Amino acid sequence: MEGEARPGPYRATRLWNEITKYFRAGMPLRKHRQRFKKHGSCFTASEAVDWLHEVLRSNSNFGPEVSRQQTVQLLRKFLKNHVIEDIKGRWGSEDLEDNGVLYRFPSTSPVKPLPSSCREKENLETFSRDKERLFKLPHLSRRTVKKHELLDSLENLEKTEPDITKENKEDALHRKEISQEYVQEIWRNIILIHLQTILGLPSLEEVLQPAQIVPEYVIYNMTNTSKHGVVILQNKSEDLPHWVLSAMKCLAYWPRNNDMNQPTYSGFERDVFRTVADYFLNLPEPLLTFEYYELFVNILDLLQPHLERIAVEALQICCLLLPPPNRRKMQLLMRMISRISENVDMPRLHDAMGTRSLMIQTFSRCVLCCAEEVDLDELLSTRLVSFLMDHQQEIFKVPTYLQVAVQDHIEYMRMAQGKYPREEICAILPTYSYCKQITPQEFEEQKVSTSQAAVAELLENIIKDKNLSVKDKKKKLKQFQKEYPLIYQNRFPTTENEAMLFENKPTIKQPMLSLRKPKFRSLRY
Repeated sequence: MEGEARPGPYRATRLWNEITKYFRAGMPLRKHRQRFKKHGSCFTASEAVDWLHEVLRSNSNFGPEVSRQQTVQLLRKFLKNHVIEDIKGRWGSEDLEDNGVLYRFPSTSPVKPLPSSCREKENLETFSRDKERLFKLPHLSRRTVKKHELLDSLENLEKTEPDITKENKEDALHRKEISQEYVQEIWRNIILIHLQTILGLPSLEEVLQPAQIVPEYVIYNMTNTSKHGVVILQNKSEDLPHWVLSAMKCLAYWPRNNDMNQPTYSGFERDVFRTVADYFLNLPEPLLTFEYYELFVNILDLLQPHLERIAVEALQICCLLLPPPNRRKMQLLMRMISRISENVDMPRLHDAMGTRSLMIQTFSRCVLCCAEEVDLDELLSTRLVSFLMDHQQEIFKVPTYLQVAVQDHIEYMRMAQGKYPREEICAILPTYSYCKQITPQEFEEQKVSTSQAAVAELLENIIKDKNLSVKDKKKKLKQFQKEYPLIYQNRFPTTENEAMLFENKPTIKQPMLSLRKPKFRSLRY
């Protein structure tokens, strides 16, 4: 938005501080010999790459898509910012390779100062006031809003007759609240409340301001779509060039569809891919825009298995905020790279890199990056693009509950003003409930607890199984004790408890046929 301050890289700086502190505290140090001289408390570049690569891959903020080369690039940033230095104390450049050169930690702190907020608190106070002056719905209907109903919500709702009495003029003044501007405020506030609830933040002040929400964009992205949900642009000059669309379609349906009217040759698909990549990489701004950088970076905390549904909901709303041309390009790009990654017939597009990794590494920077230089940009964008690619169908679905909430607000206000034309309508926005977010530690504890309960139930089933012979039961219990010694010990604290299980041995029944040995009489007389 023109005139608005772009969000600073607050979240990225905090992640930088976390990873540098963790690296400094956890990186193993030891003695090394180089050129007949011993150096203590240091490490080689390759050792640092090995250790940091594993850390990044297991960290939920970055994920398993992080490549070794990206880890090298991060270590170069460490060297440039004096997180590390070579054994002669030199730093400030990015001259680091994956080799045996020795490095050490300096005595200075690697922590960067967090950027101070340049926003005024006025917007947050305005949001609080708006929240209080809107109404609370008694219930939220589950109906689906039609496109024409949604478009009507942005029309000017004040319609006056040419010959109206003085009394009607007074009534019209009371109905000025339901204007186009008021409807836009409803959209802004509902979106802000939903996002704040989903992200679990006490305030969105550092993430998103009300002025950054353009209701016209949201409405357009919801209503002007194809049967596949892709935004259709009225202004074709804002769309992708025809040659880019043709190239993307060719790759997405390779080898079944090639409408480029050109003969294919060996390496043809690589040239087409480079054509598409060059177009997106040369865009003046990332598809998620500089303006929403901080918003999307904050969603990285949700990209964990037990928070997957919440992350999808958050991204659904955030992607609605994009200008329609950006949303359309994002949709088409994600659909293309998702299909290419799943296409077993697609020839290798890179000699040393798998197709999925190539898609993520190639397009991550054109999807998300900060206007200012941020050292973790590439790693953060890689993590987000990986998630977007895997969940693109769900993320780009239109969240109908937003449409319903706004339309119900408008209908309620119309009804209330018709019933009480001279009274001021004062109420608050509705609240919505979501599944409670839990920490990764709580998730692991719940997972272990649930697993242990299931295993303990398995043990009881073995004990109570009457179809097992004593021999088979002892064999299964011995196997169980070997695999789950703690659970077995809880069930049988002492050997006496275990012995009691086999006290009542079944009596051996006599065979039904008597197999007595025949008596032979002597043949002697």
